[in-house]
Amino acid sequence: MTLSQAIEALLFSAQKPLTTSELRDTLTRAGDNDELIQNEFGRVKEAEVAATLGQLKTDYTLTPRGFQLVEKAGGWQLVSHPDCARWIRQLFPESKPARLSPPALETLAIIAYRQPITRADVEAVRGVSVEGVLQNLMERGLVKISGRAELPGRPLLYETTEFFLEHFGLRNLDELPNAEELRSRYLPVAPRAPVAGTGDADNQKSASDRPSGPGAESATPATAAAPQD
Repeated sequence: MTLSQAIEALLFSAQKPLTTSELRDTLTRAGDNDELIQNEFGRVKEAEVAATLGQLKTDYTLTPRGFQLVEKAGGWQLVSHPDCARWIRQLFPESKPARLSPPALETLAIIAYRQPITRADVEAVRGVSVEGVLQNLMERGLVKISGRAELPGRPLLYETTEFFLEHFGLRNLDELPNAEELRSRYLPVAPRAPVAGTGDADNQKSASDRPSGPGAESATPATAAAPQD
């Protein structure tokens, strides 16, 4: 048994992308509870696993097959070749992938490029409520709650999931189209509520700046009568 054969078997059996560390750990743990069976990969290094994955990918590319080895969501996975899609589809005639609606795609794109982000900021960009769309994206496993913003009211923050990367075939968020440009482009944000107590302090400061003395009463009418632009 070679290392490439063992890795192939693991990738073939896995239901999700496997990282090099997960592959290494799985290989080294095999046979831990059976002292009579020697594990030839008990001391394999992560670098060896990575090199074997690279060689497998090269081999599959040079020798066209009905499947390919791809790197996505931080791991590696064996998937069917896109050119075989029309035949594979015949195995699942009743199964049609649920498509995201345009509003859902728009909302997901905003979150992907500007995460973590509050719902209010997403709505500021889209101009409509996204509560229902956001819930749908979370139910699909594409978006999750990542914490709370350091803003008045501590609103929830949202970000994409590992499944988002896997679903769109991305290794990481830097592979998003035009990632650097779109992350720096200006987008509107929701109005920020003033911190509690700030308004009172401003009122007191404003009052202290008003003129005092005999001319104070005449200052207000003069200001009120000033022409408006």
